[in-house]
Amino acid sequence: MSTARDTVTVRVPGSTSNCGAGFDTLGLALSVYNRVTVTRAAGVTAQPEHPSDGRAQEMVAETAALFFQTADLEPAGFRYRIEGDVPAARGLGSSVTVIAGVLAGLDALHGTGWSRHQLVAVATTLEGHPDNASAGILGGFCVSRCDPASGAYIDTVRIAVPAELAFVVASPSTELLTKESRGVLPATLPYFDAVKSINSAAYFTAALATGDFEKLRHAAGDFMHEPYRLPKIPGAREAIAAGVAAGAYTGWLSGSGSSVLCVCTQVQAAKIQAAMQAAFAGKSVASEARVLSADNNGLRLD
Repeated sequence: MSTARDTVTVRVPGSTSNCGAGFDTLGLALSVYNRVTVTRAAGVTAQPEHPSDGRAQEMVAETAALFFQTADLEPAGFRYRIEGDVPAARGLGSSVTVIAGVLAGLDALHGTGWSRHQLVAVATTLEGHPDNASAGILGGFCVSRCDPASGAYIDTVRIAVPAELAFVVASPSTELLTKESRGVLPATLPYFDAVKSINSAAYFTAALATGDFEKLRHAAGDFMHEPYRLPKIPGAREAIAAGVAAGAYTGWLSGSGSSVLCVCTQVQAAKIQAAMQAAFAGKSVASEARVLSADNNGLRLD
């Protein structure tokens, strides 16, 4: 057990997941952040300090319930505040920033002393997959594994990502909830589509792990989810193609969307950012684009 605190602010990075074909497995933390402040309060419920949408309140309540159940503690009241720059429902791990922030905040308030491994395991239970959960909590490029039978989180191999890589994220104005986006996925896949995706995910991971970034070129091809999701996001496929044509190594649909992302050198980032936004504009879609780097630290208590 660690020393309990009365209030704590947890900074959690946003993240991109799948990284092409690494469906529900690969995640990478990015230099965009949300902050969750958790403070002891009377009662047994979670109380927002400022008005928040119903999705966020439901997420906080569900996260708190699982924390107290897992920690074998009686539920206790707390106030919370969520602030930051990770856009909701854009495929940048916003839900994990809230879930991880609440879990780590309650852990600090109650002195339970959970490890980061425990935080990822509980966050994975809530998310249903470990890609964003591992990246947001551990930082870096994360390759996560779950039990094939139960789906329970097992472990993550984490790789630091150098500052020379830039991640250009273009986010159209349309929100896209993960639950809705998963609804367009097929129940079965053609056998060789699965084979091609395994090949792509393995090669992409090896190229990033070894630092041979030239080998990232066109390495994120996917046949498992992007063919079904990208057509639902006007301009998304064109934005990825435009970024690659402008010099990016590769690009992918970030999580379930609606953001798309290209990987490049820092020197090329501004040119690629402009190309991706122009592609969305060519489809009459407003977008916001930002140049990010990897976050290798994961969540942090302030």
